[in-house]
Amino acid sequence: MMTTLFESFVSHRIRTSGAEINLVTGGSGPPLLLLHGYPQTHAMWHRIAPRLAQRFTVVCPDLRGYGDSEKPEGGTSHLNYSKRAMAKDQVEVMQALGFAQFAVAGHDRGGRVAHRMAMDHADSVQKLIVLDISPTRQMFAHTDQAFATAYYHWFFLIQPFDLPEHLIGADTSYYLRRKLGGWSSGLQHFDPRALAEYERCFADPATVHATCEDYRAAATIDLEHDAADGDARVRCRMLVLWGEKGVIHRQFKPLEDWKRVADDVSGRALSCGHFLAEEAPDATLNEMLAFLDG
Repeated sequence: MMTTLFESFVSHRIRTSGAEINLVTGGSGPPLLLLHGYPQTHAMWHRIAPRLAQRFTVVCPDLRGYGDSEKPEGGTSHLNYSKRAMAKDQVEVMQALGFAQFAVAGHDRGGRVAHRMAMDHADSVQKLIVLDISPTRQMFAHTDQAFATAYYHWFFLIQPFDLPEHLIGADTSYYLRRKLGGWSSGLQHFDPRALAEYERCFADPATVHATCEDYRAAATIDLEHDAADGDARVRCRMLVLWGEKGVIHRQFKPLEDWKRVADDVSGRALSCGHFLAEEAPDATLNEMLAFLDG
C-alpha cells in the first residue's frame, strides 16, 4: 500500500529514546518533515509528498501512537503523549537521518507537535507550517457552545479510560468515516487506498487508546507546558493555512491567533474543509513551496 501511495520512497523504522517510529523518506535536497493529524497516518501526505520530493528530502512518519509507530503507555498525567514527548521523537528521527536542522509542516495533531517542536527545539526548526489549527491554549480558553458542538471529539476523547475507547471500539470504521466525512467536503475526496490504510491502523485497539491519550494530554500536561512558556514565542518563520469550509476559521482567527505566539507569520484560507493536503493538494502544495522557497 505504501509503495503505491509513495512511489520511490523508502520505508524505515527508527528507534528513538521514547518510541519506535515508522516512516517513509523520499527525494533529495533540504530536509522537510511532514506530520499527520487525527485519525490518520503519514498516508495523508500521499498527494503532495512525491511532488515535494522533487525538491526536498521528505520525511513522513507516523506519530507515536498512530499508524505503525510504537504505542507506549500513557504514563503519569498522560506524559508520554504530551506534544513535548511526541516532538522529541521526531527531532530524534531527523537526527538519525542526519538532519540537525529542517523545516516542518504539521496538520491537525501534527501541527500541535510541530508547534511544541519549534518551542523546545528552536535551533532545529528552520521553518514551520501548520494546517487548520489555532494554538491549543487559545482554543481551550475561548471554547464556546458552537465549537464544543462541532469539535465534540475534543471533550469526548479526554474522558477517563476506557469510556471513549470502548464506544469507538464498537465500530471503528464507522467512527473513522464519520470523522473524515464530517470534517471534509465528503469522503469522495479521499483516495480509497489511503482510506483503507486509515481503517487498517485505526482498527487496532492500541491505536484507539493511544489517540485518546494524545487528546487527554492536550487537555492536561500540554496546557501546563504551554503555560510554562510564559512570553516565549516561536522565532522561526511560520505559515498558517486553513480550510474556509472547515470549523477553525468560523470559531477562531488562525492568522491573528498565531501572531499572538509567533514573531513572523503569514497565511490564508484555502477552498476546502479540514483535510487540506487531500482535499486541495495543488493549492496546499503551491502555498508550501512558495513559503519554503521564500
